[in-house]
Amino acid sequence: MDAAVLTEATATAYVAAAGYRVGPVGRVGVELEYVVRDPAYPLDRPPATRLYAALAHLGDPLPGGGRISVEPGGQLELSSAVGAGLQDCVDDVAGDLALVRAALAADGLRLDPTGLDPHRPPRLVTGHPRYLALAAYHDRTGTAGRTVMCNSASVQVCVDAGDESDGWRGYRRRWRLANAIGPVLLAAFANSPRVDRSGTRWVSYRQALRFGTDASRTRAPRTAADPRTAWARYALAARVAVIARPDPLPWLVPAGLTMRDWLAGHGPRPVTLDDLERHLATLVPPVRPRGYLEFRMIDQQPGDGWVVPAAVTTALLDDPTAAHAAAEATAQLGYLRPQRGWLTSAREGLANPALRAAALTCFTAAADALPRLGASTAVRAAVTEFVDRYVIRGRCPADEFTAADHHGHLPRSASALG
Repeated sequence: MDAAVLTEATATAYVAAAGYRVGPVGRVGVELEYVVRDPAYPLDRPPATRLYAALAHLGDPLPGGGRISVEPGGQLELSSAVGAGLQDCVDDVAGDLALVRAALAADGLRLDPTGLDPHRPPRLVTGHPRYLALAAYHDRTGTAGRTVMCNSASVQVCVDAGDESDGWRGYRRRWRLANAIGPVLLAAFANSPRVDRSGTRWVSYRQALRFGTDASRTRAPRTAADPRTAWARYALAARVAVIARPDPLPWLVPAGLTMRDWLAGHGPRPVTLDDLERHLATLVPPVRPRGYLEFRMIDQQPGDGWVVPAAVTTALLDDPTAAHAAAEATAQLGYLRPQRGWLTSAREGLANPALRAAALTCFTAAADALPRLGASTAVRAAVTEFVDRYVIRGRCPADEFTAADHHGHLPRSASALG
């Protein structure tokens, strides 16, 4: 552990700088999370040892540069290498994912095409003290946090933060645009429908659950201020979920302690850089600056549908013409205000007329930009098919679930959002 003790000033400076590593744009990466199931035992959770054993012969990293990890509830995560561009990323991930699916199938396992497992109760399959402490932290306020940890699956798209310019490639505009289009992406790619106890239907139950946990760590940061200043304020105001201790001691689970409080001397010991990094890794706003911009609001998609959010997000951020169109379309939504727009997206999806109109403009602009970004015919066709199947019709993947699939009991902390 880094022995250097941080002050509030040094922590603020570090978070501000680390959140946005400025430079040329164009690189793309994805993190694909999947719920894993054994059809022969559909209510069991395959242990991490089984997943790693089934995939061991593929190597680490995988041939396309991706790496495999297992999430707290046994979800499989494929983290891509950083592609030089969209098409490089798509090609590498598609190859790695095909190998992973084949290896799992040979062991009788499959990847579920949904953003949330609605059938198995949330249960940890890991004994790592970080996850045990994080689950205990969430359990204080209900079951929503543990459900997100153990049962959720997403497509996370990662793009460069931007450069120092004031144009569309500048990190300031890219940060604001990312948060502006985020509710549109959430609505269009919602794929975890449920009905809560009040009878409210959510098209992205996964995101509703996330918003129903600790708001200091899940809400969207304010975008009106300078991005670096806003992110540093957000990170220091957020509650600390876990505090590491040496093995074999269990990690601490503080109550109500913010990072700013800890830096001021109110924690169990002084704050180190490792502590601050660990804290930043537990913050999960819809768009998270981690040197690059990480889009976290997108549910996992059916089949190879992950290609579409990767392509659309990249096009809207990296192509100036598409970025301009998306900024104009989303300006009409007023969703730069905290939280309300995100909740509307998670609840209504593209059935909301304003979101539908914005999505149609954004997706059309993205489709037009893809040839300029060197996207293949197959990638462009996938986006066009998605637009025709969902966006034009004001639908999202969640709308293809049967009525029986929609029903369930949303944890109280999420139901309260409705």
